[in-house]
Amino acid sequence: MVDVIVQEPDLKDMVVRKLTSAGLPREHALVVADVLVHADLRGVHSHGVLRTEHYVKRIRQGGVNPEPDFTFRPTGTVAGVFDGDDGMGHVVMKEAMNSAIALAKEYGIGVVGVVNSSHSGALSYFVQQAVGANMIGLAMTQTDKAVVPFGGATPYFGTNPIAYGFPAARHRPVILDMATSSVAFGKVLHAREVGAAIPPDWGVDELGRPCTDPHRVVALLPFAGPKGYGLAMVVDILCGILTGSAFGPHIQPMYQDYDKMRKLGHFVCAMDPGLFMERSDFLMRIDQMIDELHEVAPAAGFDRVLVPGEPEQILHDERIKQGIPVPESLYRYLST
Repeated sequence: MVDVIVQEPDLKDMVVRKLTSAGLPREHALVVADVLVHADLRGVHSHGVLRTEHYVKRIRQGGVNPEPDFTFRPTGTVAGVFDGDDGMGHVVMKEAMNSAIALAKEYGIGVVGVVNSSHSGALSYFVQQAVGANMIGLAMTQTDKAVVPFGGATPYFGTNPIAYGFPAARHRPVILDMATSSVAFGKVLHAREVGAAIPPDWGVDELGRPCTDPHRVVALLPFAGPKGYGLAMVVDILCGILTGSAFGPHIQPMYQDYDKMRKLGHFVCAMDPGLFMERSDFLMRIDQMIDELHEVAPAAGFDRVLVPGEPEQILHDERIKQGIPVPESLYRYLST
């Protein structure tokens, strides 16, 4: 399948046009487009503009509140609950992280549980918000069941991703954004879109058997077996049980009942490293760690050692200059 190369501003405009035509206010559509294109710039197409058609369908069928009334309720000196009123999760998560950052600026740390949200896109975007304020950022979200538990044949938890962001002085920030499944389900969707096979450790078919055909995948595997399974449970405890939201198989599915609100829970944190040492010292020590990792002798087959988020940042810089590849069928949808 042929890709169409689209420049970043043009791709954002295309997404905004589709979302506003479905009834989303332009202010919110701009945020969603920014998050989606952020993912495509970093090569994470599973969370990029590929998702636009799904969001349009959910908005039009009533499964998202296009004009939510956000509220933040403090629950302690450094904590609170952000109610997204069933709005677009990208906007909800951004505003929730802003609340956490505001608390961290005043008290050194801000911890925010999020309720009544929807799919929020790539979490790297939101921890970069915290990094932009010289804060350490943490973000996680639950998703509907899609991953078999370790030792199980049917799904229970979602892909339940988690992300961290650490600012540096000279270097780009360290950004770790990962699903607790072997891959994000969006990567299976992207493989379906482009007609590619997938590795056998990504997902299983209806009988619980590993498969390489993305169209046969009905559930994913946790990464590293019991480790990914355990972290998925941690994420759902913090995002679901702790916030009073649904959890595990009780979460409203993403690709069913488009007229129903999903009411997802998220969990975000911003922390000032100045709580523990001079902020400038922290930033310089992060630089030192990055420098030392870069100096580690590379293993066979590798050119050099990179830090988490660095491969995506390199690709981001290339695509800002050269443009973003978009599958032709997706380009046609966005263009109409």
